[in-house]
Amino acid sequence: MRSKLTWILTPLLLVLSMTFSFAQEKTISGNVVDQNSVPLPGVSVVVVGTTRGTQTDFDGNYSISVAQGEVLRFSYIGQKTENRTVGVANTINVVMEEDAEALEEVVVQGYRTSTREKSSIAAQTISATTIENRPNANVVQTLSGQVAGLDISTNSGQPGAAPTVRLRGVNSINGNTAPLFIVDGTPVDETNFRSINPQDIESISVLKDAGATAIYGNRGANGVVVIKTRTGSFNTPLQIDYTGILSFSSLQNNDYNLMNSQEQLNLEAERGAGRGATLTPDEIAQAPTFNWVDFFFRTGLTQNHNLRLSSGSENFSQATTFGYFDQEGILQDSDLKRFSIRNNTTGKTDNGRFSYGTNLSINYSKSNEPNQIGGSGINRNFILGAYQSVPYITPDDYTTGADLISPLLFSNTPLFLLDRLLTYTRFEEEVKLIGSFNAAYQITPELTAAITMGGDYQSEFLTRAEGPTSFNALLFGGAENPTSGFQQQNSRRVFTYNQVTSLTYANNWGKHSVNVAGYLEYFKAHLREFGYFAQGLNPKTFYPGDGSGFITTFLDQDPDNPIDAAVLFEDEASANILNAGLFSYFGQADYDYDTRYGITGTIRRDASYRFAGSNKWATFYSVAGRWNIHNEAFMDGSVFNQLKLRASYGTAGNQRIAGGNYFTAPDLTKNLFATGAGYDNIPSIFLSQIANTTLRWETVTSANIGIDFEVFDRRLRGSFDVYDKKTSDLFQSTPVSAINSVTSLNANTGDLTNRGLDFTLNWDVIRSDDPDGFRLTLNAVGNYNETELSNLPNEEGEIIGTGRNGGRLFEYFTLRYAGVNPANGNLLFFTADGDVTENPNADTDRVWLDKNIFPDWQGSFGFNMDYKGFFLTTQFNYVTGVDRFDNDLAGFQNPDNIGQFRTSRDLFRAWTPDNRVTDIPSYDAFNRAAFASDRFLREADYVRLRFASIGYNFPRKFVEKAGISRLRVFGNAENLFTWTKWRGFDAEAQDNTSRLYPTPRTLSVGFELGF
Repeated sequence: MRSKLTWILTPLLLVLSMTFSFAQEKTISGNVVDQNSVPLPGVSVVVVGTTRGTQTDFDGNYSISVAQGEVLRFSYIGQKTENRTVGVANTINVVMEEDAEALEEVVVQGYRTSTREKSSIAAQTISATTIENRPNANVVQTLSGQVAGLDISTNSGQPGAAPTVRLRGVNSINGNTAPLFIVDGTPVDETNFRSINPQDIESISVLKDAGATAIYGNRGANGVVVIKTRTGSFNTPLQIDYTGILSFSSLQNNDYNLMNSQEQLNLEAERGAGRGATLTPDEIAQAPTFNWVDFFFRTGLTQNHNLRLSSGSENFSQATTFGYFDQEGILQDSDLKRFSIRNNTTGKTDNGRFSYGTNLSINYSKSNEPNQIGGSGINRNFILGAYQSVPYITPDDYTTGADLISPLLFSNTPLFLLDRLLTYTRFEEEVKLIGSFNAAYQITPELTAAITMGGDYQSEFLTRAEGPTSFNALLFGGAENPTSGFQQQNSRRVFTYNQVTSLTYANNWGKHSVNVAGYLEYFKAHLREFGYFAQGLNPKTFYPGDGSGFITTFLDQDPDNPIDAAVLFEDEASANILNAGLFSYFGQADYDYDTRYGITGTIRRDASYRFAGSNKWATFYSVAGRWNIHNEAFMDGSVFNQLKLRASYGTAGNQRIAGGNYFTAPDLTKNLFATGAGYDNIPSIFLSQIANTTLRWETVTSANIGIDFEVFDRRLRGSFDVYDKKTSDLFQSTPVSAINSVTSLNANTGDLTNRGLDFTLNWDVIRSDDPDGFRLTLNAVGNYNETELSNLPNEEGEIIGTGRNGGRLFEYFTLRYAGVNPANGNLLFFTADGDVTENPNADTDRVWLDKNIFPDWQGSFGFNMDYKGFFLTTQFNYVTGVDRFDNDLAGFQNPDNIGQFRTSRDLFRAWTPDNRVTDIPSYDAFNRAAFASDRFLREADYVRLRFASIGYNFPRKFVEKAGISRLRVFGNAENLFTWTKWRGFDAEAQDNTSRLYPTPRTLSVGFELGF
């Protein structure tokens, strides 16, 4: 009976068991997208604990049979792995997040890449996320405040203007101080990025210490910035992305507190100077107040349109970008228009042993650039006209340039410049091509040969013309020259070629890994230039850039003496040919044990065309080590996800010892002779340059110790570095015997040290596993740097304008202002001993102030926040320790300008017998302009809301019915608020020049579309 019951129940239980099992299995489908709602093809979808799995298709869709309660794991390169437990629902959609750790896994390390754990260098990488959609025409400006130690200051608001870039201080007195910039393997001109589209850039890596830069040898002394542009992906369908941005730029505020017309005219009447002295009180009361700042400055409109197409098959990918950028500067007659095309391709063979890539960008730009900005010409500098023009003169007072000739009044400055706006032309057209080709062949699994070839072609065409009816032409031409004016055109072409060939051996066995590479590098640069300067233009046929207005050289001949003739128009032609070259061979070896300990060594031998004899060649080296402490057994169970100690020591060279570009100072090792008028005006040849055959490289020796850390499940992460850099053999003027009528000769002498620290911090204050959850991350970067001079080439150990031994570079040396004498309103100064006097001795009372124009601390802080598709990003930049002369304020407070230029209400506080305790001297102080001092030396520290962005990512389900895969809208702001004691328009400029073109405040709106 029991066996019969067993025979009946066994099949029944088996059926019930199978029925229960099948009831739990079902098909789960869904869609996988990234944080921008872009479908992700090729995402791995695996049932945890099994070998069952699938991949998403081109549209990010997947389907898989699973049982309820099982866990699906979604993984993709560059994205955080996501786990989803199967419940009652049959659809599981996943939004993957960018994995910063995975993206940082590949570290650019000189001419090769390394993993994050096996990298020993001090470097920081910025992704496209913090570069794109900014209104800056020059991509370098977007890096401001984003990289610890990278000091970027912009001295001009001209669209596309090149900022000043320094990494970890200033490494030279007269030589080049900018980092080496490399775009897709091609070294490029660091002063000209106006023709490169920032939207094309995928990432920027900044290499800081000797472990990273020594491999660049002769060009790595100031650090290296490696720019990688966007490429396509293999096995990816055609993706079309469009970005459109509209921006509005305006002038930042100032605190000069300038007078209106009534105040200005009453002050002139009181002083008996200018128009105010000729007007009645009623006429003064009726005078209009016109703000010339609003005339010469404007709200600049910027359009930025970019269309990108990318796709890829199994062995080939491409990305093509079309860009159009049109920016009006906030200063009249300044703008930039740019057209750009970029195509990048990558490819490989079926077996993967051969791979290649091409990068080509074609760019055209046209830039209107007012010149002589920062100068004192009242008929040349529009900034001077905007700031200092008296308010009671209006544009309605202008008739023609000829009417301004007499009487010639300084108070007519705005009318001189209004005439220049109408009659002066200056623009530059540029064609820039950057192309590179790279290929690698895996000879064996361990041995790879590679080559990278790159070229940078730049053709600039300058047109500059001053019309014959202009005020300036008539003023300088005179009555006897009614057809004055000029036109200048100049063509400048530069081509550079760089080639790197390498052979790399890489192998792993057990816990050991080694990478050894040898390199050969060749660089060549060519410049060709031609131009003319033509004087004398026919007003009836003249048109800027056209030759129909040229007048043949005119001789004013005396009928009684035909030989005695005056040449009124003498045209000039110019031409130049320059070549430059470098040659290098070098090697690098890296050893790692168990991803715990590692060491990297580099040696490089360089030759430069600038030097002679044995100094033509130089050798540079570095050694770097690392200890991944978190991989030690004693760290198991600690709060550290990463804890790495790094150290490096080495040298790099600067062969551009005279600054400038590739071609500057090519012949300092040669004796040069020139022709000229000798005794009795006889044509003669004389010595114009004494050769310095001992001239050699400036060498930067640097040491760096750093620590990288991640704690609390990467919630807090960052790095700290301390460094010491010493530049030896500084290129500077050295006293020599005057036997050859030369008292100094540029030579290699003296040292300059930069010491400081960098830090980078990120803290995920709030995290969420829900894709629509609330997230908040705080971030900060900072750098402290101090400079010190030593071994200066004179007995006193100090050079005015350079500094003193033991002091700061370019330390100020001047009289110290002590205030206003309450007894008489004269200026007071300190003597060298600290006594107070009205008559200091400029030779003996000047002192070193322990101040200069370079920052002590600089960096940024901010936060990133997102919730349910909404996002908010901020970046606050800060700078401390900068001291600048406010020469604009000096002009506004100068009583001698009353009647000629606009002045500040500060003058109402001027000393009088009834106002003895004040900071403004008497109008008639006898020493008001007698001595240069630190009276107008001001702190230029600031905190600025450098960038803010707010926007919304539309869920895919809301836009896919319209055929759109991604829609994002945003609003941006740059330089929105600045907190500073600096009273001028722009605290950022590290320049003591007055009347500069300030950087603007910019508001933008835009959207991104994906198809």
